[in-house]
Amino acid sequence: MAASEPKVAFIGGSGLYQMAGLTDSEEVRRDTPFGATSDSIVIGSLGGTRVAFLPRHGRGHRYSPTEIPARANIYALKTLGVERIVSVSAVGSLQERIRPLDMIIPDQLIDRTRNRVSTFFDDGIVAHVGFSDPYCPALSDALAAAAARQGVDVHRGGAYVVMEGPQFSTRAESELYRSWGASVIGMTALPEAKLAREAEICYSTMALVTDYDCWHETEQEVTIELVLANLNKNTETSQRVLRELLPALPADRDCGCGTALENAIITGPEHITPETRVRLEALLSKRLRPVNAPVS
Repeated sequence: MAASEPKVAFIGGSGLYQMAGLTDSEEVRRDTPFGATSDSIVIGSLGGTRVAFLPRHGRGHRYSPTEIPARANIYALKTLGVERIVSVSAVGSLQERIRPLDMIIPDQLIDRTRNRVSTFFDDGIVAHVGFSDPYCPALSDALAAAAARQGVDVHRGGAYVVMEGPQFSTRAESELYRSWGASVIGMTALPEAKLAREAEICYSTMALVTDYDCWHETEQEVTIELVLANLNKNTETSQRVLRELLPALPADRDCGCGTALENAIITGPEHITPETRVRLEALLSKRLRPVNAPVS
């Protein structure tokens, strides 16, 4: 892998459409088998580390949570050589102790989406990857430590409910998720986390709390004005934490994310078409033996 290729990528959520402090930057477009990415990918150096940055909603916030081309985004980052992704996401709190303007690094996900494709493996090829622990523990620990060093009120662990959107929750839904013990609610961590696992990329979410959703009796009800105001306050904090994170990342990965596809592809190689092999080349090149190759 060339030294100039970024091994770390940041996916910016609502309010984070560009990464401050990048030097030697360039914008690249990647055509993928799954269409175009949300926007051009900016590659540059941050504190001496080569990184990639992609605004998930597009600059100007053009894509709703349902419309985000998540497969194209993750696949494009994979082709660039990315091994770790930190997702920045705005969320509402479902617990009193997790306050607006706090940060949470969740360790679990609850999928309440309905209209999103969440796998690369369809159309003649099937794979079942492990997803019991949806976030990379090593990357999440490093991210939480970086936030703490920056003096951020950070919570490590908790379940993130991913709803379809774009509307906010009803009160009944919010109370239901609280009864499950969930910590926060948002709209964008899925299918990103599932696709990153299939691509054998470490994935972690820096969830920035903007509000108490709509369950809280004394706090202001969630509105887009409130969300945007707190997003603006959180943007600079998130960029400080990301800069703090990079020097602390180990050179090698020993978390298991990088081998998620080992033994996960169920379809026999002889049944996978040449077209599918080409379409998923970035994922299959290390994991799928050629047709008629001897089995060792």
